[in-house]
Amino acid sequence: MPRSLILGSTSPYRQELLSRLGVPFLTATPNIDESRLENESPIHLVERLALEKARDVSRRFPDALIIGSDQVACIDNEILGKPGNRENAIAQLKKASGRTVIFFTGLCLLNAATHKAQSLVEPFKVHFRTLDDAQIERYVDRERPFNCSGSFKSEGLGISLFKRLEGDDPNALIGLPLIRLIEMLGEEGIEVL
Repeated sequence: MPRSLILGSTSPYRQELLSRLGVPFLTATPNIDESRLENESPIHLVERLALEKARDVSRRFPDALIIGSDQVACIDNEILGKPGNRENAIAQLKKASGRTVIFFTGLCLLNAATHKAQSLVEPFKVHFRTLDDAQIERYVDRERPFNCSGSFKSEGLGISLFKRLEGDDPNALIGLPLIRLIEMLGEEGIEVL
């Protein structure tokens, strides 16, 4: 059995989610090219990047279990990146107003010792309320979601933007599908309970 569990991510959101399980883990920064391949679907992109992140980190931790994850938000198969600033966040939320945004979260658990990789893509749909410009600007100014795909934080005030949420695991929306991860960890002999 591997000696340690490594989260191949510097995301504070993923770290907080994983800490909820009460399983000790370390974090490591993956060093990969996250560019989308030509004609690559959002689903294939996040699954490939989750696996590549785990493989990259496994070089430094050859006896560990490595968690890799990646996420994109999409409207009509168009990927919405992290906005980076106020103007882009407002534009993304205007585009999402009254529409459905689908989040695809790629998850990989790689046993570095055996090279066994479990991977999947967890979808989660966010149905937005119809929002006016003033509501969007107030939200962006209060929460400043500049490093969040889709320009919102569902665990904060972002919940006020939604009409309905649809998916198996609300943690997937934040960036790490814990329900599926617990199943994967169980396959590797790590029982959370």
